[in-house]
Amino acid sequence: MKYYAVIDTNVLISALLSKNEASATVKVLDAVFEGRIIPFYHQDILAEYEEVLHREKFHLQDKTIRLVLNAFIQYGIEVFPQPTGEVFIDMDDLVFYEVAMEKRENNAYLVTGNQKHYPFKDFIVTPAEMIKIMETGEKGKKE
Repeated sequence: MKYYAVIDTNVLISALLSKNEASATVKVLDAVFEGRIIPFYHQDILAEYEEVLHREKFHLQDKTIRLVLNAFIQYGIEVFPQPTGEVFIDMDDLVFYEVAMEKRENNAYLVTGNQKHYPFKDFIVTPAEMIKIMETGEKGKKE
């Protein structure tokens, strides 16, 4: 089964920096490369990925960053969302939310390690929750 998701930048960073191949963030990124997660993206999301992943403190090779960005473009679907009118503490997060909202008819998820940055919605999930959904078909209860 294929799943549709908007992947927050923090998930990519965690996956690329992780030494643990079994971590949920690594599994989410692997699922993109395997075609099990179809990423939804917008040019603003790609621009943020590129800017953040190139930050010196992460020490990521340009080759690795290109591979990830190209995978999102090749395997993903570009979305042109309608404005939701939502106001976020960090307005850079808004495009991730709006892309997910635009594709709710596709059961799109927003996968993030920073749920507190977003409204409480059942489609906004952690990497571990996304993996559970993919493995079991159910998300479990939010507390």
